[in-house]
Amino acid sequence: MLRYVRLTQNRRVFLRDSFCGIGAVALAALSQQSRTAAAAPDPLTARPPVRVHAPAKSVIFLFMAGGPSHIDTFDPKPLLNQLHGQPRPASFGEAIYQNVRPDARLLGSTRRFRRHGASGTEVSDLFPRLAGLVDEMAVIRSCHGDKVVHSAAQYELFSGRVAPGFPSMGSWFLYGLGAESRSVPGYIVLPDPDGALEAGQPMYANGFLPAFYQPTMLRPGATPVLNLGLPDGVTLAERRRTVELIRQLNAETYREGDDEFAARMNAQELAFRMQTEAPAVFDLSGETRETLDLYGVGSEPTDDYGRRCLLARRLVEAGVRFTVVVSGGGPGTLQWDAHSDVNENHERMAAQTDRPMAALLTDLKRRGLLDETLVLWGGEFGRSPEMEGRVGGPPMPQGRDHHNLGFTMWMAGGGIRGGQIVGATDDIGLHAVTDRCHFRDIHTTILHQLGLDQDDVSYLHQGRSERLTLIHGRVIQQIV
Repeated sequence: MLRYVRLTQNRRVFLRDSFCGIGAVALAALSQQSRTAAAAPDPLTARPPVRVHAPAKSVIFLFMAGGPSHIDTFDPKPLLNQLHGQPRPASFGEAIYQNVRPDARLLGSTRRFRRHGASGTEVSDLFPRLAGLVDEMAVIRSCHGDKVVHSAAQYELFSGRVAPGFPSMGSWFLYGLGAESRSVPGYIVLPDPDGALEAGQPMYANGFLPAFYQPTMLRPGATPVLNLGLPDGVTLAERRRTVELIRQLNAETYREGDDEFAARMNAQELAFRMQTEAPAVFDLSGETRETLDLYGVGSEPTDDYGRRCLLARRLVEAGVRFTVVVSGGGPGTLQWDAHSDVNENHERMAAQTDRPMAALLTDLKRRGLLDETLVLWGGEFGRSPEMEGRVGGPPMPQGRDHHNLGFTMWMAGGGIRGGQIVGATDDIGLHAVTDRCHFRDIHTTILHQLGLDQDDVSYLHQGRSERLTLIHGRVIQQIV
């Protein structure tokens, strides 16, 4: 050991004193390079999927916040319509709700359903444009979750847990695969302009995963990212020198294993790259008039959601791994939360989203992106077959309560076999009864399409190997 120390010291003395001191400069440069390399861990480097030939590279989640009614959209129930106004027959079993009274009556649907496409999938008149694309979609009519309140159900939808503090599926995807692009974030949320949801920021968050995997929340409206351009009077070279100085100062103070500090350093670099390389991604002015009209940009009521769906397509092209496009924000009727008048609520929300969602699928397909982009549609639960009405209060004869026992979601693209209907609820839409699919099965299927296994994407937290699915989910084999 003593001999090693002496040799090391001798080498350093030699470098320090040789070549008129130039050796010391070289040694300092080498030391700085070593510190810089250690100060720039890059966990976001793109990694190959566990399974070779994974069909999907990215995911777009069309999140219908508040809970759209399966009974009024993708799951027609003729018997429910026949029993309208009657008590629920005991043969259908029990259900726990927030507001449905014990003497509640069944509420039939007034929507008109028709079969569409070669598959003959039934879709209501709420989605006339989306109905034309059912052969691209696998409609899962037997979804279910564990909670009937918005916040807990939203946490479970995004993280597989009913409490906050756990990583969102977007963070897990980024953790498992890394980022395809270093010029834009790998995980982006496009919120509704009407405001935050009940579960709030934690449902999108990275939880206990390192901060590298946190979401980037864009702004609602026509300017999703502020300050993308350089300030007046500042050249690109000047900004680069500023960023380089900050990087060097950070490198001097970085200590190995400080993930939060490393994530902040990475965020500063990403911000610079977004200023220099990404402004074009967020600028819709280069899109053709035909494309803007396809999404309903510039028209009401589709302008806002159309802009965000179009931006989602552009983000996929730029290499974003997971994009959430939220429909519904703020309380009550600003979401798909139809407690008082399901027809008024759903007609308004569908009018905002049907055209943009159909445009997104159409645009992705014609650009050759749908095969590698998995699109997921759904909310945190469905709506009740019974009329809304609080105990002690008046019934709301046109409203539906939260319903987590059976509801519909759909997937398209990313290797999903379209034109399929998976599972079923009972004849009044109360319980999922055939090929039941829990949220963890949805998560497992998406992971599978991305080339990831639920067990391979895990993280040791407080002595437990955690994963998105909590316990084992199953791949929905009918659609992959």
